[in-house]
Amino acid sequence: MQKVLRKYWAIFTLPTVICFAIAFLIPFITGIGLSFANFTTVNDAKFVGFANYKKAFSGDSDFLPSLGRTVLFTIICMVLINLLGFILALLLTRKMRGTSFFRTIFFMPNLIGGIVLGYVWQLILNGILMKYNQTLTTKGSYGIIGLIILMCWQMTGYMMVIYIAALQNINPDMIEAAEIDGASSWQTLIHIKIPTIMPAITICTFLTLTNSFRLFDQNLALTNGAPGNDSSLVALDIYKTFYGTTGYAGVGQAEAVIFTIILAVIAVIQLHSTRRKEVES
Repeated sequence: MQKVLRKYWAIFTLPTVICFAIAFLIPFITGIGLSFANFTTVNDAKFVGFANYKKAFSGDSDFLPSLGRTVLFTIICMVLINLLGFILALLLTRKMRGTSFFRTIFFMPNLIGGIVLGYVWQLILNGILMKYNQTLTTKGSYGIIGLIILMCWQMTGYMMVIYIAALQNINPDMIEAAEIDGASSWQTLIHIKIPTIMPAITICTFLTLTNSFRLFDQNLALTNGAPGNDSSLVALDIYKTFYGTTGYAGVGQAEAVIFTIILAVIAVIQLHSTRRKEVES
């Protein structure tokens, strides 16, 4: 059977390759070409060289400030979501009543769409802030903190499920041997559980990194970048540049290309570093 699969692997992979080319590769290459042009539609594009990239990095552009906010937002969300998800997983893998119920409850926020979440949390957070005569759009920092709360609430349960599956796959003989040798719960966690579930940590770190870095719909619904663009993350800033500023479609396209390259590089570095720890452990 394996010989047959090896012989005809190209035929089996052809539909996937075609879909990948149509849905991603061709639009991406076209987008790179348009980033060097001024255009209203694809048919009237005029080549302008690196002018769009210069505008993206100019002082008049909000691209670099939004990129800085996105990096900070992503780091905070990665740490908090994975830490909270792992703690919940540890608690819900103990022998106690109601674990299935709590797993379902914690996972459910991940099933709600980002736009809906944004508007719901806008009402909740603005309701709290109104007691102090403030709103999410009073300061850009309020909007970013609101996004962090929203993102943690949405994704922690998802990461928890992955960590639970990994913890349940740990060989109980290893835990028992550690207890016989006199290892404390903390020592067992640090030297057995965490090294054993490194593949799950790799997956969860990658998911939180990519989802946080390219966050768009929650940002749009929660604050729409207000006040000004002080709470805009990079995806929302690209959207506003492309669709909201006349004659800046090419600049928005250039920002999108830069954003894609940065995200790809960060993701590759993160996967490489965490997978190396898997091998070491």
